[in-house]
Amino acid sequence: MEISEVKKGMHVLIDGDLYQVIDFLHVKPGKGAAFMSTRIKKVKTGVTIDRNFNTNYKCEEAHISRRNAQYLYNDGETYYFMDNETFEQSEIPAERIADNKDFLIENNSVDIVTFNGELLGIIIPEKLEMTVVSVDPSTLSSTATKPTKEAVVETGLKLRVPDFIKEGEKIIVTTCDGKYFSRA
Repeated sequence: MEISEVKKGMHVLIDGDLYQVIDFLHVKPGKGAAFMSTRIKKVKTGVTIDRNFNTNYKCEEAHISRRNAQYLYNDGETYYFMDNETFEQSEIPAERIADNKDFLIENNSVDIVTFNGELLGIIIPEKLEMTVVSVDPSTLSSTATKPTKEAVVETGLKLRVPDFIKEGEKIIVTTCDGKYFSRA
């Protein structure tokens, strides 16, 4: 396939390495040939790079597999998951979990991603219900903006929440940025 056919989130093979397309833009300068400006992430290392390609550059779409699994526990260095169909356990090193560790709640479902039999990592839902375990004291005052305070959820993630949220409440958190979305 040509590089101009890529889409956000797609996995492609470039120079023999597996990348995920984070962002792309087709650029037509006033002078010179058009090109694709891309931001891609090397799946094995997690390194994100910006790279420009000629529009006729050929790459191969990588077909990754996803299996639904349940998060069981971690021992600090390894995270353990159970396949929901075969009940086999998978072990994933902490470095492959990366920032997703703040959103892993025991018994929640995730997708385990593999490519050619190699375990790459996990994909978590876009929004999660989490329980607030502690909040800063209320800062109600007459202000023109909506007051917020810091809260900590069950996984240890710290985030800003509206002033009316109390300890023990369930909230919805967006996993792409770790921000408060709404009450559950």
